[in-house]
Amino acid sequence: MILEMKVPSPGESITEVEIAEWLVQDGEYVEKDQAIAEVDSDKATLELPAEESGIITLKASEGDSVGVGSVVCLIDTSASRPQGKSDPLPFDSKKVTENDFKTVKPSESAHASGIASPAAKKILAEKNLIISDVIGTGKDGRITKDDAVKAAPSMGKKVEIKGRGVSRTKLSMLRRKVAERLVSAKNETAMLTTFNEVDMSPIFELRKKYKEPFKEKHGVSLGFMSFFTLSVVRALKLFPAVNSMIDGKEMISYDFCDISIAVSGPKGLMVPVIRNTEKLSFQGVESEVKRLAIRARDGQITVDEMTGGTFTISNGGVFGSMLSTPIINPPQSAILGMHNIIERPVAINGKVEIRPMMYVALSYDHRIIDGKESVGFLVAVKEALENPQEFLMGNNEKKALQL
Repeated sequence: MILEMKVPSPGESITEVEIAEWLVQDGEYVEKDQAIAEVDSDKATLELPAEESGIITLKASEGDSVGVGSVVCLIDTSASRPQGKSDPLPFDSKKVTENDFKTVKPSESAHASGIASPAAKKILAEKNLIISDVIGTGKDGRITKDDAVKAAPSMGKKVEIKGRGVSRTKLSMLRRKVAERLVSAKNETAMLTTFNEVDMSPIFELRKKYKEPFKEKHGVSLGFMSFFTLSVVRALKLFPAVNSMIDGKEMISYDFCDISIAVSGPKGLMVPVIRNTEKLSFQGVESEVKRLAIRARDGQITVDEMTGGTFTISNGGVFGSMLSTPIINPPQSAILGMHNIIERPVAINGKVEIRPMMYVALSYDHRIIDGKESVGFLVAVKEALENPQEFLMGNNEKKALQL
């Protein structure tokens, strides 16, 4: 029996996926539930498992875009399992006929013969193009003026130097979607960024004091993200406009805090969501951050886990960033950027002291968030980070940390 495997729907509103990588070869024997391919949607990378055991025939190539419900491979379920390790079927030269090959004439080749008219040469030079990169439509592959005009310019490729190569790789569907969303955020929002700085000494002291007992009790480290996240939750309650979105001519506000956290995954930036963060403790936040980070790293994050956030935290400090202007994650209206912690001299009660300082940045949509609210929000985050015992722990550190 021949089973047709079709692309399942990875999530609502997704109509197309891209074959990122085949994990098996054409003609290989596969086991039921074995991962046979990785597919990219515009929101996540997912594994495609074999629905039955048998010999697989691939019907799509890596890089192909296929619609949801389309057949991507066939599985011959009547094939018997081979002994030992399964290998691809051997190439059968008898099945190849001369119709499978085509003699290509010079004028039909992928590159031109290298002859260009004087006018074409001038235009190609202005576009930083080399002759061998242009397909000629004239006699014997000659490059005409019209060919040169239509040729796409190539940045920085005016001169070929021996020993230097250029590679061209197709962007994954996920990366293309991220690019579209970033450009959309820049073009469709009135985005501004406000800055402040935070003295991280109190958090350093708390982590030094409770890091070991916290990890021993809960199995996760007491990191910075729980302090950042709970500070944001407090500030969102004080300034609800920052926890809002624009929908046409209406503003939608939320009484819950679904915080998106930007993490680095194998396919690029992932932004999983911590749901109902306002109900979580330090232990709850740290456990969720660890769980989502591991799933993103292993490529197991789902579409549902990355949609529906109301506010985003981006921690570029883990990569050494000192200052940045983060881009809003649409349709959200604001994003908080955390940065590298560096010891700097600061004035404390009229004296210069060395303190671990961090710059924070809030990018926001000025269409619904005014300057007063954005600055107030960032000040609220700052005061919670600089006095976590009072604002985040209710002056009871052990109770807040569940120790």
